[in-house]
Amino acid sequence: MAKVEVVMPQMGESVMEGTVIEWSKSVGDTIEVDETLLEIATDKVDSEVPSPEAGVLVEILVEEGDTIEVGKPIAIIETDASAAEPVATPAPEVKEEVVAPEAAPAAVAVQEETKVEEVQTETVVEISGGERIEVVMPQMGESVVEATVIEWSKNIGDLVEEDETLLEISTDKVDSEVPSPAAGTLVEIRAEADETIEVGQVIAVIATGEATTVKAPAPKQENKPAKAAITKEDVAQMRPEDLIENGGGATPAGDIPRESSSGKFFSPLVRSIAKEEGISVQELESIEGTGQGGRVSKKDILAYVSSRGSAISQPKPAAASQPKTATKSSDGSIHAGELNVSHSPTGDVEVIKMDRMRKMIAEHMVRSKQTSAHVTTFAEVDVTNMVKWRNANKNKFLEKTGIKLTFTPLFVEAIIKAMLEFPMMNSSVDGDNILLKKDINFGLAVALGTGGEGGLIVPVIKKSQQKNLVGLAESVNEVAAKARSKKLSPDDLVGGTITLTNYGSVGNLMGTPIINQPQVAIIGTGAIVKRPVVIETSEGDVIGIRQMMFLSMSYDHRIIDGAHGGAFVNRVKEILENFDLERSV
Repeated sequence: MAKVEVVMPQMGESVMEGTVIEWSKSVGDTIEVDETLLEIATDKVDSEVPSPEAGVLVEILVEEGDTIEVGKPIAIIETDASAAEPVATPAPEVKEEVVAPEAAPAAVAVQEETKVEEVQTETVVEISGGERIEVVMPQMGESVVEATVIEWSKNIGDLVEEDETLLEISTDKVDSEVPSPAAGTLVEIRAEADETIEVGQVIAVIATGEATTVKAPAPKQENKPAKAAITKEDVAQMRPEDLIENGGGATPAGDIPRESSSGKFFSPLVRSIAKEEGISVQELESIEGTGQGGRVSKKDILAYVSSRGSAISQPKPAAASQPKTATKSSDGSIHAGELNVSHSPTGDVEVIKMDRMRKMIAEHMVRSKQTSAHVTTFAEVDVTNMVKWRNANKNKFLEKTGIKLTFTPLFVEAIIKAMLEFPMMNSSVDGDNILLKKDINFGLAVALGTGGEGGLIVPVIKKSQQKNLVGLAESVNEVAAKARSKKLSPDDLVGGTITLTNYGSVGNLMGTPIINQPQVAIIGTGAIVKRPVVIETSEGDVIGIRQMMFLSMSYDHRIIDGAHGGAFVNRVKEILENFDLERSV
């Protein structure tokens, strides 16, 4: 038997941490090699963490929602194990009367009547032999340093196979499943759902040895001196300022339980921060949690810490309602344009909470508008020749290459040709510097779900200038399919230098797209429709039915001036309108 530590995997070049979304296995579970242990999230991608070994998960070191550094142990697996049936240990005899220690006065939160003590149990996984493998938050992308746990696929005690999904994680780019690095039993989960964990931090432990899951009495809390407790007599003599000086709390931070008396759950990370900052249970209870089920997340408690000093400095009279200004909340969401806006629903209103992807999209869109000097220009394009060629050759193209030919790779090809003539369109702004990119990494906006209700994601085709039409068509189909099936890797989502969005696919004629930062331009293609247009000929003007489309481009006026941006759009138009009908497949 050997114990294997599962560590937070490296999910990308610059990703330093990941957040546990959910454990797929529980302590005591048997797990196979590559069976998913948990799901993790970074700011680039969500992924499953597979088990590195087969065995029994004997320990989970990171709770759901915890952010863990890359390389840190997250779980322990004991190899060559099989989970045994749960064994119930005899419950201790419950006495009818419980006498409180004389030295401890009755606290305010304690009920008047003494109740029968409840015997609580917890899952304990006993391991013999094997290794303990720490599962760590993986590196999900170049600049990803943390990820958020969405949901664990395994519970403590569950068996997990290597590469089997352990949990789902989320970043500001994508959700992903985290596979188990080994087969074994999930013995510990150290990151709870909705906790944000740094890349490399331990989120679970898998044990590869033989595991036995038992129900044992939970550790009994010691009767500690009630020096920080507030008695009924104390309350009667207290002044308001006494409560303020005490932070409004009656329980010292060091005694914060995993679950409060009201049933509110606090993760190990949150309890650790509370202890370091001297935050009491009562204060934690007052924090509005943004995590799953209203749990207090790392961001929630850090936001409270940052505002705590001024918030409890002295009592203030109730202030009159003041107009709100645009602010950025502690959880990263940006609330813009909130001046004199009431958020109190009236009438028959259904309140729908934003999911994580919707919040990320909202934040990115607002930040882009606040960063770049957006200008949008339009051109009407006659794409009759392109449409004719594609319709005449799509079947032959499919037979020859096995790839379905859509209009998108034809648009991408034309834009790349124009960008090679206008290199400034392939740049970005870095302070007072302009970064001119040598490779054209083409981003494609992909709508997820029916009618785009699942959000929006932008996978990237790297070094697209090196690909011919067949290569572009293959890449376009591949990244779109991977995006819709949540199979994108972190590297599929980073490094883009320009983006194409096709709002014509849903019948829209034109739009004003928002730049995908840190790029300086985004191009939109509208619906292709037949319209009567004036055609100039050597014998005079005639009216003909043509396939027409509006082409738009939003660009950053900080470095792209109107004449340059307009000339670029006009060049794309020329390339599309002069499409070669005799072109071979």
